[in-house]
Amino acid sequence: MRKTLLLLAGAALVASLGAGCANTERKLSRGFNNTLELVRLGELRRTQEQTALFDGPSSGYGTGFFTGLNRSLARTGIGLYEIVTCPFPPYDPVFTDYLSPNPAYPDSYRPSMVEDAMFSTDANLGFSGGDVAPMIPGSRFRIFDTH
Repeated sequence: MRKTLLLLAGAALVASLGAGCANTERKLSRGFNNTLELVRLGELRRTQEQTALFDGPSSGYGTGFFTGLNRSLARTGIGLYEIVTCPFPPYDPVFTDYLSPNPAYPDSYRPSMVEDAMFSTDANLGFSGGDVAPMIPGSRFRIFDTH
């Protein structure tokens, strides 16, 4: 029994090293990014916005919400799949006919770097700008909008 476990552990180590690491980190980071879709809710907000624009404002809240929730859950499932299978090829994005490989944002929102003392320093004034609450949708307020 002990020799079998040791042999199995050795075989797992050889398989993981033999799988290669060429694009493993890209697949793993894409998986984490997709898994956190339920926290970010970009797919939900984009689908609500697009449904309201193309089908009318009355269907944007109902149909857009449930379609966006479906797409968010699908993106989360794809992310979990990519995290589990990150050491093994293929390393290309999966299910790209339904979801884009990049995260979705509403067209009314342009993501950028968080303004804090690390990325947006201003030595002449002695202080720098900052986002008040970047994790809350619709609360993007910037003191210095330089990006």
